[in-house]
Amino acid sequence: MPKIYLLDVTNRDGVQTAQLGLSKLEKTMLNLYLNEMGVFQSEFGFPTTKHESNYLQANIRLAEMGVLKPIKLGGWIRATAEDVETTFKMVPDIRHLNLSISTSDQMINGKFLGKKNKKDIINMMVESLEAAKSYPVESIGINAEDASRTDVEYLMKFAKAAKDHGADRFRYCDTLGYDNPFTIYDAIKTIAENVGIPIEIHCHGDLGMAVANSLAGAKGALDGGQDAYINTTVNGIGERAGNADLVAVILAITKSKGFAGRYELGKPVDLSKAWKIAKYASYSFKVPIPINQPGVGANAFAHASGIHADGVLKDPENYELYEYSELGRGEAEMVETGRKICSGEYSGISGFRHIMGEMAVSFSNEEEARQVLELARYANVECQKPLVEDELLFIAKYPDIARQLLTLVPS
Repeated sequence: MPKIYLLDVTNRDGVQTAQLGLSKLEKTMLNLYLNEMGVFQSEFGFPTTKHESNYLQANIRLAEMGVLKPIKLGGWIRATAEDVETTFKMVPDIRHLNLSISTSDQMINGKFLGKKNKKDIINMMVESLEAAKSYPVESIGINAEDASRTDVEYLMKFAKAAKDHGADRFRYCDTLGYDNPFTIYDAIKTIAENVGIPIEIHCHGDLGMAVANSLAGAKGALDGGQDAYINTTVNGIGERAGNADLVAVILAITKSKGFAGRYELGKPVDLSKAWKIAKYASYSFKVPIPINQPGVGANAFAHASGIHADGVLKDPENYELYEYSELGRGEAEMVETGRKICSGEYSGISGFRHIMGEMAVSFSNEEEARQVLELARYANVECQKPLVEDELLFIAKYPDIARQLLTLVPS
């Protein structure tokens, strides 16, 4: 039976969100949390973008060290031979790629202004794919941007060309959130049956259906005999109205009527990490978790009306589909209201030693403490907010990696 895999794109699509962003340390922490959770792959950045190079190489080093394992780290580039060449000049050890190009009449005409036709698009994709295959890559996905507004017959021709030239997956992008669960199911099932290639489902929430469409698209791929790779972002953060929320997608796969038990994840996911990763993404992006967010919102397990309160007190299953403890919720959160010493870009050695000491971190000598402090200062400059405990622990444990992450050198 084909399986579903989670391919999170927070560090690619999420950071493209207008008015939002993450530091390189924050992107790295998200990769670590996604790995802990059991996500199959993180689309961790842009290998042709200069300011990403040190971050990408540092994360690949973490993977080689076994810290970021077994998660796969994939880069996103345009489907051009030039982008492929640039990628392997800047990040030579990258092993997973997604190559993207527009396929709809609207975008071919609107972007290329008559200079390219549908045949040219396939030729560009194939040329870039063959260029990528000349390097020691382990997996390549081919993305059809605006697939939901592309003729299905052409999509099959595009996907077949990708398969014939060695692509591992075909990404169906509902770039504008135009699909609904019925149309995306039919389109993806048709492609799966007729082309025979694993399919990624990339959905946006412009019409409020990103999670529903992701599930329906995955069902189409599975019913068509192929593995499905659902693209998610933490807290649904993404361009415009966002992408399919990671936690909501997991809940839908494992809890929804007629889906749970019939369709399965390809690798175990630790849902108990949901609360932790959602809170961290909220803090890092500076975007509060909506009160009604599935699973992790403040009201997800709150009851006020008499009938509901009475029912849930008698038996939680009366009004709760799943346990809050399954998502790692339930512990009290402590808020310091007295004296508090925070990390910052102007922290001194005394305060820093105090902070690290509270986390049971000691230094062998003064020089080591000052080196880690300096890295923490730079991290605060990039993040522009106090570092959380896990960030400080990461810097103290992997100072060389942290130094690489924090190094930005304009050309």
